[in-house]
Amino acid sequence: MQAQSPLPVILDTDIAGDYDDVGAMTLLHAFADKGEAKILAVISCNAFETTVPTISVLNTYFKRPDIPIGITHKAKPDMDCPQQWAQAIIAKYPHRVRSNKEAEEAVSLYRRILVAQPDHAVTIITIGFFTNLADLLQSGPDQYSPLSGRALVQQKVKALVAMATSVPPGKEKGREYNVYVDTEAARAVFEQWETPITLSPLEVGEQLHTGIPLTKDAAITDSPVKDAFSIALEKDKNTQGRMSWDQTAVLVAIKTPQPWFNERKINLRIEADGSNTLIPGERFTLLELKEGEKLKLQEYIESLMHHQPK
Repeated sequence: MQAQSPLPVILDTDIAGDYDDVGAMTLLHAFADKGEAKILAVISCNAFETTVPTISVLNTYFKRPDIPIGITHKAKPDMDCPQQWAQAIIAKYPHRVRSNKEAEEAVSLYRRILVAQPDHAVTIITIGFFTNLADLLQSGPDQYSPLSGRALVQQKVKALVAMATSVPPGKEKGREYNVYVDTEAARAVFEQWETPITLSPLEVGEQLHTGIPLTKDAAITDSPVKDAFSIALEKDKNTQGRMSWDQTAVLVAIKTPQPWFNERKINLRIEADGSNTLIPGERFTLLELKEGEKLKLQEYIESLMHHQPK
């Protein structure tokens, strides 16, 4: 039987304000080491000063220092790192890209990477704000492609997997951080994106707590992943583990939703306050955690977060 080719992936992250992004990047590198993913680029939708160096630290740690890194050149969103874990790992661990200024502008990098890929090949995983994706859709022809952003996405992207939205059981409305921080961008993407979209909502990741076993794993030393979780969990006085929103999006993008999730077809409208309202339709695939799968999924995500560089 022929081995499956690794899935070409671009990760769009707001890495700083929370540290589940660190777990998500670890999962992605673990899948790359298993031959299941090919990381084309990691792009920050957050202008905060630690984002690019943090991405560079993690790519360097997992022995992929040359993965292209991009960042929005807008002043906002600019969401800081209150627990200071990012500043700590940047100070301690080697990384080649020292500042946000050294990274390529987000839309330029998206277009450069996408045009070089086969048609309908790339999966984009967004675990942050929709800033870059909206800007990509609105982009015009450039030195990389004569196509508009919308046409380029339609031609080159296979799927979008997003950690976004809140759809509480039995409710028609919810509000979630990755959507409301840049509401207009989220609305543009939700209305204009023309590939299949899978949503891992707030209600999935908040049930899954990870990181405590990682911080207690004596076999893992000199790890920015372990350090990030150790510092942030201690600062938050968190003895349960961090909710694992972003890891679920990476997991589902690379693997199938089975056996952990039910899939529900829905449509959503983004309101002016950044909330989302359920409306009839089949535009999005919404993940819902299956009864009885919570602990198994939590343990699987935790095991991937212990992955060490090859």
